[in-house]
Amino acid sequence: MTDKAQFMDRMLSLGLSRVSEAAALASARLIGRGDEKAADQAAVNAMRDQLNMLDIKGTVVIGEGERDEAPMLYIGEEVGTGNGPEVDIALDPLEGTTLTAKDMPNALTVIAMAPRGTLLHAPDVYMDKLAIGPGFAPDLLSLDMTPTERVKTLAKARGGSTSDITVCILERPRHEELIAEVRATGAAIRLITDGDVAGVIHCAEAEKTGIDMYMGAGGAPEGVLAASALKCMGGQMWGRLMFRNEDERGRARAAGITDLNRIYSRDEMVTDDVIFAATGVTSGSILAGIRREPGYVEAETILMRSKTGSVRRMLYRNPTR
Repeated sequence: MTDKAQFMDRMLSLGLSRVSEAAALASARLIGRGDEKAADQAAVNAMRDQLNMLDIKGTVVIGEGERDEAPMLYIGEEVGTGNGPEVDIALDPLEGTTLTAKDMPNALTVIAMAPRGTLLHAPDVYMDKLAIGPGFAPDLLSLDMTPTERVKTLAKARGGSTSDITVCILERPRHEELIAEVRATGAAIRLITDGDVAGVIHCAEAEKTGIDMYMGAGGAPEGVLAASALKCMGGQMWGRLMFRNEDERGRARAAGITDLNRIYSRDEMVTDDVIFAATGVTSGSILAGIRREPGYVEAETILMRSKTGSVRRMLYRNPTR
């Protein structure tokens, strides 16, 4: 039996949720304290400890950075007991360090796991991203389309007008022209300050979140995590790596990427079954944040499996001492 065949996503999923929960609980102690680095480090330490309890031969392919830049959960780090299947791990121990430090909504801990060699080894560069939810014809949109064409095409597919479309965009100076063009179509925009994994996930539940499309440039590692979530929930996503200098192009080549202009679809970023877990740190539109009540602490986690399309929302409560 091959290592790939041994990827028992059903058995591993609950363990993955514990990893996500532990990171959220650890970082929650730093909510509103103004210290982004301390909050991130607390999440990293807790996530690493829990990962090393799992019976896996895990390799971090999306992590906190290169080995020399990140003391823990760096790209290439091996985690787990070493006794189980070989797996790729993509993680963001605290997506929204600024959100946590400032006690703002939508900070999450995020992790995905898949068979070895099936997650895109995205370097730490920007990625131009485009995502929509389920129920549309394959390849309805493209990164080669203008923002205006994307909005009009999606509106037509929905049987409505461009004024019915809401686009989620990360609020950054680099997106000023994108924002102006999208608004010129008549579409609405929901700007987010951080957390583009959550922004993409919103597209999968448009009726609930009010978000129909995600556009814009953000971290490539977060793009792989978002693609993992959409593979479980349904939806389409495309990403193209963006490079500002030769050093960044070198990072991509070192990660095994030869076509630097390639547009990756969701299933090219995540080529096999994947499990995904996220836990709320601060309350937001996807998950409730950590709650401390007299005598206990509570966390909400979303746990998903692409193999079955299952989405579980779980409430974890633990007595405080």
